[in-house]
Amino acid sequence: MSRTVLNAILSEMQIWLNENEREQLYHELTAYFGLIGATNECMALEAAWKDPYNKSEIEEFIKGWLRKKRGRREETITGIV
Repeated sequence: MSRTVLNAILSEMQIWLNENEREQLYHELTAYFGLIGATNECMALEAAWKDPYNKSEIEEFIKGWLRKKRGRREETITGIV
């Protein structure tokens, strides 16, 4: 999957991540949707994003990833206190 396509998806969803978070999401998203090593990850992701069902699946994955990340961040902050 092209990082450019991921950036466009995140922008459309109005989600702003730093470079490290984007890379982590990129790797987890490609693994989850079986795109690692695909001959044309970029086209596959663009096509999936245009399909209503796949688009909702991608959105739900990203939202779940953000919830999980937020939970980890809160655990870390709580653990320090």
